[in-house]
Amino acid sequence: MPGKVVVIFGASNILWMMFAASQAFQIKISPESNILAQIGDSVSLTCSTVGCDSPSFSWRTQIDSPLNGKVRNEGTKSTLIMDPVSFDNEHSYLCTATCGSGKLEKGIEVEIYSFPKDPEIHLSSLLEVGKPVTVMCLVPDVYPFDRLEMDLLKDDNLLEHKDFLEDMDRKSLETKSLEVTFTPVIEDIGKTLVCRAKLHIGEADSVPTERETTKELQVYISPKNTVITVNPSTILQEGGSVTMMCSSDGLPAPEIFWSKILDDGNLQPLSGNATLTLIAMRIEDSGIYVCEGVNLIGRKRKEVELIVQEKLFTVEISPGSRIAAQIGDSVVLTCSATGCTSPSFSWRTQIDSPLSGKVRNEGTKSTLTLSSVSFANEHSYVCTVTCGRRKLERGIEVELYSFLRDPKIEMSDLLVSGNPVTVSCKVPDVYPFDRLEIELLKGENIMKNKDFWGDMDSQSLETKSLEVTFIPTTRDTGKVLVCQAKLNIGEMEFEPKQRQSTQTLYVNVAPGNTTILVSPSSTIKEGSFVNLTCSSNGLPAPKIMWSKQLNNGDLQPLSESTTFTLMSAKMEDSGIYVCEGINHAGISRKEVKLIIQVAPKDIQLTAFPSESVKEGDTVTISCTCGNVTETWIILKKKAETGDKMLKSIDGTYIIRKAQLEDAGVYECESKNEVGSLLRSLTLNVKGREDNDYFSPELLVLYFASSLIIPAIGMIIYFARKANMKGSYSLVEAQKSKV
Repeated sequence: MPGKVVVIFGASNILWMMFAASQAFQIKISPESNILAQIGDSVSLTCSTVGCDSPSFSWRTQIDSPLNGKVRNEGTKSTLIMDPVSFDNEHSYLCTATCGSGKLEKGIEVEIYSFPKDPEIHLSSLLEVGKPVTVMCLVPDVYPFDRLEMDLLKDDNLLEHKDFLEDMDRKSLETKSLEVTFTPVIEDIGKTLVCRAKLHIGEADSVPTERETTKELQVYISPKNTVITVNPSTILQEGGSVTMMCSSDGLPAPEIFWSKILDDGNLQPLSGNATLTLIAMRIEDSGIYVCEGVNLIGRKRKEVELIVQEKLFTVEISPGSRIAAQIGDSVVLTCSATGCTSPSFSWRTQIDSPLSGKVRNEGTKSTLTLSSVSFANEHSYVCTVTCGRRKLERGIEVELYSFLRDPKIEMSDLLVSGNPVTVSCKVPDVYPFDRLEIELLKGENIMKNKDFWGDMDSQSLETKSLEVTFIPTTRDTGKVLVCQAKLNIGEMEFEPKQRQSTQTLYVNVAPGNTTILVSPSSTIKEGSFVNLTCSSNGLPAPKIMWSKQLNNGDLQPLSESTTFTLMSAKMEDSGIYVCEGINHAGISRKEVKLIIQVAPKDIQLTAFPSESVKEGDTVTISCTCGNVTETWIILKKKAETGDKMLKSIDGTYIIRKAQLEDAGVYECESKNEVGSLLRSLTLNVKGREDNDYFSPELLVLYFASSLIIPAIGMIIYFARKANMKGSYSLVEAQKSKV
């Protein structure tokens, strides 16, 4: 026995030492978790041991593919270096450490991605207001692209979102893009395009999973509205001077360039300033001068012709260089020459359209009469005077207008206090409407004014209007609406420059506060007298209409008087009476319920199946009342010791398995606030007859009944307890509503 103890102790000591040794030899791999590596970067995996002085290491991929890296062993560490990382390194790597007869393994998974650069924003062209442009957002050399999502925003507004969820059929670096086409507007100036890309490749904070690029928008407007003004005129005398100013709209502001068209059609540059001044004019300075507005995205050209004449005689045209004429009126233009005894005259429009007028020449004067001027006469007219070989021209611009009638005030609806109404002020047959101003006033307060500035795309007489919606009140009654219209035709004097119309307001008030007074009461006895009096406020004073609501909901007209009277009310007069206050502004309605009470009548008390039953039968005692008004039905059983109130349901009381003590007088009372009525019946319960013989069948029945009777007794006990429980009070009585 002592020898065995030593053996056992020695064996356990060896096992403990082996266990301690196995616990001491451990393997670690760094980093400790799966690694995300960007393609092209350098990644090192380090495998180390604890508890072994001279371990041996080996590396392999889990699928035994090439390592695609260099292994460096140093003591208790082994490092696998992948430089640079490529698609071939996307594996689960296993490090095996061997220490004597012990072997341990540790694995780590290398996932690769490529997201090296910020997105790129490309525009298909310069941003020009009103012209579509395509914005492309590129993300270069991305992998895996099926985890990429891109957003393109303008400031904080999302223009486009795109996910690249399609299957990847190969491992490759790809460039993904998102395109959006939009039309720039002037409000886009200073806004920023943001291209944001996200690559969902894990939760590692060190990995740049989101990149974005911004680009500030520079919006351009091509030159337009290039305008030339000439002072003093395009027809000049030799030795005189002229100043020409040119302007052009655009963004950025266009540069102005002046040139002259030569005889061969080429342009001779003159100036890069907006103002071109020519002095000491000569005959050869006559010609066509060109102004161009130029910026980065375009140019807009305007031409003007200068005519330099010999200064030998003078020509005047009246009534001036401009005249305003109302459509339909007659206009006389006069051209006169001084310093020439026999001048010849000719008239033309500046655009060589028909004169549409009558010319009369007398000596040194010529008149052009335009009768009933129309749109065909809205031109610049030129009078050419020839004296020998010399020629002079003068021009006059005829501006047309139409402003024949005063404005017209219209209301969208009747003026009702509290209800919005739209007032329209219309100016008919006006031209040119782009110079029209309309103002609407209530009393001395301006409600709204409106200018109709803008381009007119056609010559036509048009009706223009101004609309205002307001909520009238009774304080507006008596105030005056004033619609003023003004047509601005330069600084010339003509009549009328201004027209107006007025309208006095009368505000209606819809019926309201409709009330009904019932005298003496809304609940009366049959045959009584009742007055229904109705009143309603409004402007004008509402008309009163009485009616009664029928069963189908329709109204039966009764009276148009303030008071409706029932001299002797009948039961059928009960119901809902409706009073309506009516005027132009609306209807106000009030209802009252009239109840005509009638004493109980037509009461019936019955026993079913009969007033004489056998013991054990079921008896239903029912009390009904044919009255139309609400009544209380009280059912009780008469007894010498006092009446017993019965708890009935809608006047019905059920006796299940009648007993001899259920026999007696039953009484029903129908009662309401007007009166009451009694009915009674006598219930006779007969006992069962005894049998004088005894049979075997009865013996069997006797033994069966010994089991059944206790059960039946319990049922009867609970049934009686349910039907006969407690006392009965008037409060608990069921109402019969007929």
